Amino acid sequence: MKYDFDLFSIGAGSGGVRASRVSAALGARVAIAEAGRFGGTCVNVGCIPKKLFSYAAHFRDDLKDAADFGWRLAEPTFDWQKLLANKDREIDRLNGVYERLLLNAGVTIFRGKATIRGKNEIEINGKTVTAKHILVATGSWPQLPEIPGRELAITSNEAFFLDKLPRRALIVGGGYIGVEFASIFNGLGVETMLAYRGAHLLRGFDAELGRRLGEEMGRKGIAVTLHCHPLALTKQEDAIQVEFNNNARHSFDLVMFATSRKPNTAGLGLEAAGVKLGADGAVLVNEYSTSSVASIHAIGDVTNRLNLTPVATAEGMALARTLFGGQPTPVDHDCVPTAVFSNPNLASVGLSEEKARARFGKVDIYQTAFRSLKHTMGHSEEKIFMKLVVDTASQRVVGAHMLGPDAGEVIQGIAIAVKLGATKAQFDATIGIHPTAAEEFVTLREKTT
Repeated sequence: MKYDFDLFSIGAGSGGVRASRVSAALGARVAIAEAGRFGGTCVNVGCIPKKLFSYAAHFRDDLKDAADFGWRLAEPTFDWQKLLANKDREIDRLNGVYERLLLNAGVTIFRGKATIRGKNEIEINGKTVTAKHILVATGSWPQLPEIPGRELAITSNEAFFLDKLPRRALIVGGGYIGVEFASIFNGLGVETMLAYRGAHLLRGFDAELGRRLGEEMGRKGIAVTLHCHPLALTKQEDAIQVEFNNNARHSFDLVMFATSRKPNTAGLGLEAAGVKLGADGAVLVNEYSTSSVASIHAIGDVTNRLNLTPVATAEGMALARTLFGGQPTPVDHDCVPTAVFSNPNLASVGLSEEKARARFGKVDIYQTAFRSLKHTMGHSEEKIFMKLVVDTASQRVVGAHMLGPDAGEVIQGIAIAVKLGATKAQFDATIGIHPTAAEEFVTLREKTT
């Protein structure tokens, strides 16, 4: 059978764009459908604008530090509208970049919502097209909890387009989105409370990282409240009153939920086409990103495997090689480094102490906490924390974790060593760069446990 396209991608986020471009470069006839903006969550309401906001928020600390180094500064003021305008300009630029990349690769672009009508058929703008392979790369969407007054709250999507900064903000959720936005609002001068139902922040990360991050955020003025979650929201004349599970009531100008995201599969026609979905709506796929229907594939957050932009792009490249490159390529989700752009930053690669103990039984832990050289000039009590998790039997470093400035930049390099299976002795044999915080990763000698 002759198809209109070899590959039809639904969703022009990072994963869909990468899969489409690489497939086209391998000689496939490719089309892509996008109902919104190019770049998906990451470019428009995720990684990129969030990191820009994080930079903006961090300048308050930088200005305080500058005074300790002899700089005399006038009282700074912050212009929220200026930040929004500059952010929007950069996002518009990136949207144009993504579109040009697709066009230059020879990918046909459809603007509109696509629906799967069969294992090889897609309906778009009232027209039916056929494809040998269909790729679902529609990402995920933030959810609001089913509590009274939920319509008064926002999610991270809306946080990027606020008309003005609130005076008082409540962030609900202790995951990476929650701690990042709590740090952003706090850094921009907003009176900020973070409520989380858990015992420590960042469930799934090394537990000590979550505990220490909570302490550092508290020092910066964020009211971090654990074992706490809202039961109901009520509109007041000029505020939102929140009733919590601990019987407390507080009023805020803004309430943001960062508690869950759901795969974007509703209305795509997947189930009618025979594609099996998980309880949360995620497309269930094998190691080659193929669903229960051989011609339908899925990558990125819509599969709810490891929801990170670089993972989605890696999955897209692997799929292209599998389908059109003659190289069946399973996706490697092992030892994927990740960063949280809270203040302070946090980053990890490999296993947490808890997961390492569960897998190996006996592990060696090396860790340190210290004030940075930069902060010895002033009054900041912020501490950098670093931790290595080592499998006792093999002496391989199976986890590396950091809390502190530019943690993501440091862990990216450490991740190469962890991925390659470096041993503690090989870390020790590496000469550090002095004076840096990063050198501590190769100078840790005393086991803590």
